[in-house]
Amino acid sequence: MKLWGGRFSKNTALEAEDFNASISVDSRLYFHDIEGSKAHAIMLGKCGIIDTDEAAKIINALEEIRLELESGSANLNNDAEDIHMNIEKLLIEKIGETGKKLHTARSRNDQVALDLRMYLRDEIHKILELLTELEVLLLDKSKEHIGTVMPGYTHMQKAQPVTLGHHFMAYFEMFKRDMGRFKDCLKRMNVMPLGSCALAGTTYPIDRKMVADILRFSDISQNSIDAVSDRDFAIEFIGCCTLGMMHLSRFCEELIIWNTGEFGYIEMDDAYSTGSSIMPQKKNPDIAELIRGKTGRVYGDLFNLLTIMKGLPLSYNKDLQEDKEPVFDAGDTMKSCISVFIPMLAAMTVNKENILNNLKGGFLNATDLADYLVNKGLPFRDAHAAAGEMVKYCIANNKELIQLSMDEFRSFSCLIEDEVYEFLKPEVCLSRRDTEGGPSDQRVKEAILHGREFINHFAETINK
Repeated sequence: MKLWGGRFSKNTALEAEDFNASISVDSRLYFHDIEGSKAHAIMLGKCGIIDTDEAAKIINALEEIRLELESGSANLNNDAEDIHMNIEKLLIEKIGETGKKLHTARSRNDQVALDLRMYLRDEIHKILELLTELEVLLLDKSKEHIGTVMPGYTHMQKAQPVTLGHHFMAYFEMFKRDMGRFKDCLKRMNVMPLGSCALAGTTYPIDRKMVADILRFSDISQNSIDAVSDRDFAIEFIGCCTLGMMHLSRFCEELIIWNTGEFGYIEMDDAYSTGSSIMPQKKNPDIAELIRGKTGRVYGDLFNLLTIMKGLPLSYNKDLQEDKEPVFDAGDTMKSCISVFIPMLAAMTVNKENILNNLKGGFLNATDLADYLVNKGLPFRDAHAAAGEMVKYCIANNKELIQLSMDEFRSFSCLIEDEVYEFLKPEVCLSRRDTEGGPSDQRVKEAILHGREFINHFAETINK
């Protein structure tokens, strides 16, 4: 008989039982369900709702069940529907009538809300650890390539010279924002819903703050209806994952492009590449492509849960059973992608000579030529027009700006002097870009220093 079956005169139809069960999905919540139940039992005992000896007996039995589940000696099954009822059933089998007292002043509605919040707290910490590892690698890579001059692009067209170190630091900033988002998500997630029961609280003299303290929640929910029906925290978690995956995908897209024969900026390590079943020469960046592809499934997870929630009346509805698959998938996918991205990035080879050769063409120093004329007193719009005319001339004559003779330069502007040749060298162009956040060597070094300070401070604050 079901633990809830008192008012029913028929057994659940087999096909309905299989359809209704969620144990195949939510079994991974066993640890958090047991920890929440132990805290609930402690509170029930201390508040005199059950005997303290009974509370101790329940707690000890729950710990035994945890060990049995982890060793595989305890079985979970569809008959008990979900992880919550499975554990309660195992508890009653182990200690009898006393086990039936655990569910006093509690519903599965607030129980699952508790478990999911606790689970996602731990997931966020795991993701933050991986993001921290990635950020440290990016800082190291940026330091290594402070002086590696490369073309910067807009519209996938060569634009101005930057450095690979500066480029890597752009991704550092993206993942830094991701870390901040997950940390901020954690604040709203760390609210304890237990004690809300089905939707209207309880008549028992419980102490919700005691449970919150035991389970390390910073606050308790303030509305029992909202507490059992809210999944904002889960949607926000997946939202954080979607942005993080988008950043990983953009990075992978660039690595894939740079890895092509047409660019040749980098070469993926053999350990993170695959071959072709028909073309023996192929070395494909499949790992980067898979990360890019898996981004779509995390986007799908977000829309999945948003769609589930969009029409739900208050308070709890069975639809909410469908919240776990997208939440679990988003977290699992992001963790697996970061975990393989880190060693892939660490192992890739940077072909500095190819990058240097690709500085030619595209007139990366055209803006600097305009700036040169501005420094000589020409208004920017006039300087822009003159530089554009010189670019057009170079295209027609198959030349670079720096290859123009002084006579050719002065045919466009009598303000140009011999120092223009030094002024237009890529490394000199970079050295002048010395504003905060710019690509000069000194500014990139500062950014790396600030990045290391951020990582150290973040580790201190997240562990408090």
